[in-house]
Amino acid sequence: AATLEKSKTAKGDTLKHSLPASDRENPYSKLEFEPLPVNSFSLQKTFKGHLMSVSDIAIHPKKPVIATASDDTTWKLWSIPNGDLIMAGEGHKDWVASVSFHPQGTQIATASGDSTVKLWDFQAARCTLTFTEHTQAVWGVAFHDTGDFLASCSLDHSTRLWDIATAKCKATLRGHVDSVNSVCWQPFTNNLCTGSSDKTVSLWDARTGLCAQTFYGHLNSCNSVVFDLKGGFVASCDADGIVKLWDVRMVKEFGSIDVGPHSANKVSLDRSGKVLAVACDDTMIKCFSLKGDSPTELCQLSGHEDSALSVAFDPYGSYA
Repeated sequence: AATLEKSKTAKGDTLKHSLPASDRENPYSKLEFEPLPVNSFSLQKTFKGHLMSVSDIAIHPKKPVIATASDDTTWKLWSIPNGDLIMAGEGHKDWVASVSFHPQGTQIATASGDSTVKLWDFQAARCTLTFTEHTQAVWGVAFHDTGDFLASCSLDHSTRLWDIATAKCKATLRGHVDSVNSVCWQPFTNNLCTGSSDKTVSLWDARTGLCAQTFYGHLNSCNSVVFDLKGGFVASCDADGIVKLWDVRMVKEFGSIDVGPHSANKVSLDRSGKVLAVACDDTMIKCFSLKGDSPTELCQLSGHEDSALSVAFDPYGSYA
């Protein structure tokens, strides 16, 4: 069962005076979307363009474009469905673990094994900012919905919040006792969620830098966390292939899925919040319906020849 912990604190400046008001309304809170018909999905295109494994994928918020991050130290932009290369970014000195689009789609942020976070501007076609304060490899990066702030998580046990306008680290969230592997924002709030190799999932208030609550239940390293669009629950997955669902308001686990024994590497939710996809070490993308009292498997998407490391749904609900 999940338990509540409020003892973790952050060192550094808080974002209290620069983040937007905490009482903003989520524009999706009253909208309902049809679950994505993943059981009718079929493989449309396979394109190779990296020299090493693809570690992460992100979908442009407004255009039919995807970004990929790779162990070959580069990130690339591709048009879909044809798979034409649009742009490639070189500059990291080690593997690239994560990519995140700016909400306006004008920039991309990357996280790397070289301990840096980089911001790339499409119009300028170059890296415009490099954040170097992490002391070990950076696993994840995520833009705040305003596009003014960026969160990153690292092997150095910390999560950092970056102010893009001032190009400075505004806060360091400390409390995890092992690598922080994944970070995401609760939609249209100032709260973040982190997943760690210490087997916990934590929620943080960026305005105060404090940990609001911690969920316990994973028995192995937590690899990925994601919020539903309405911000009511978190899905997380671990190295044992266990996926857990956490009710943020009730502070409790309300579902568990076993896709093991292979590692579950990434979780993604469609815009309805009713379809969950899990990228697994056994090469499969496993999809589940979250309608009803307990999760039910919908299908398995095959085609990869090695571990599936990332999965994402497009924001308009037509493909993954």
